[in-house]
Amino acid sequence: MSQYEGLAGAGMQQGGSAALCDLRSDTVTRPDAGMMRAIQAAELGDDVYGEDPAVNRLEATLAERLGKEAALFLPTGTMSNLVGLLAHCQRGEEIITGTGYHVYAYEAAGASVLGGISLCPVLVRDDGALAPAVIAGAVKEDDSHLAVSRLLSLENTHNGLAVPLAEMAAAAEAGRAAGLAVHLDGARFFNAITALGCSEADLAGLTDTVSICLSKGLGAPAGSVLAGPADLIARARRWRKMLGGGMRQAGVLAAAGLYALEHNAARLAEDHARAAELAGVLRGLGAGEVSQATNMVFFTPGDGRNDDLRAHLASEGVVIGGGSSGAIRMVLHKDADGNGLGRAVKGLKSFYG
Repeated sequence: MSQYEGLAGAGMQQGGSAALCDLRSDTVTRPDAGMMRAIQAAELGDDVYGEDPAVNRLEATLAERLGKEAALFLPTGTMSNLVGLLAHCQRGEEIITGTGYHVYAYEAAGASVLGGISLCPVLVRDDGALAPAVIAGAVKEDDSHLAVSRLLSLENTHNGLAVPLAEMAAAAEAGRAAGLAVHLDGARFFNAITALGCSEADLAGLTDTVSICLSKGLGAPAGSVLAGPADLIARARRWRKMLGGGMRQAGVLAAAGLYALEHNAARLAEDHARAAELAGVLRGLGAGEVSQATNMVFFTPGDGRNDDLRAHLASEGVVIGGGSSGAIRMVLHKDADGNGLGRAVKGLKSFYG
């Protein structure tokens, strides 16, 4: 959970009513009727034995679409990243990644705690990318006093920013030139390719492994998939077991993921458009600093009345996250439809009117 995904219950209780528009994160979506039918109809088996048809189909589908040899279904995005990092690296080795990237900032240092792997954070540019020169400068010499640089971990999107393919390629090339493998935290992978107008394989092909979350913009209730070379995915599967993540009749979740890929990936442009609309309204109000990228809007109230704004919107049935000061992240998603956006706009205008 990041700083923008906190206050999970507070907003729901303010005003005494359930939220009609929840903008805290795109993780708050709930399965729609079609997804529930897919879950109910899922043919199930024991995934630890490799016998769950829906899980096998989900793994094969994403591996093919991403141009990878194999894939692995996991309960969460954090575990998907973690088993990927552990499969790439041994104890005493190092991962170079961005200071604000999720694997460094918001995953409880799992690779270090559980794998004995060092995380080396480097500066993230304003566009969400890592500069090739910065990557090269972070790679350690072959010296027994130093960690062994082994992996470069990238992110796309980053704070909603879709990092251009050229910048991704330049970073990956810098890592490979130094002998590093390359991982992509693609929690919002489909938001990135929607904004970039590229294919799934175009982005996934730049890195050795990629982790994709199904429970953010795609609207599944849980689950992520790690895709990459077959030998590395086999190691990741063993790590999944050691971390307690081996699941049994997991097809009830995999079926939701398959439904999400078929029905919800193509509609992400709607979320991006609504985010742009919300950002435009906030700019028009002149109430603070506003930035927007893909499905995210960041708003820093100029008067510092974050808590008052949150309480007012809650009374209107609109939930936002963030702290008592600084930027508030508002995330558009499939459950924040046009009516929900209209309610949020009405609440903002009445507060700042």
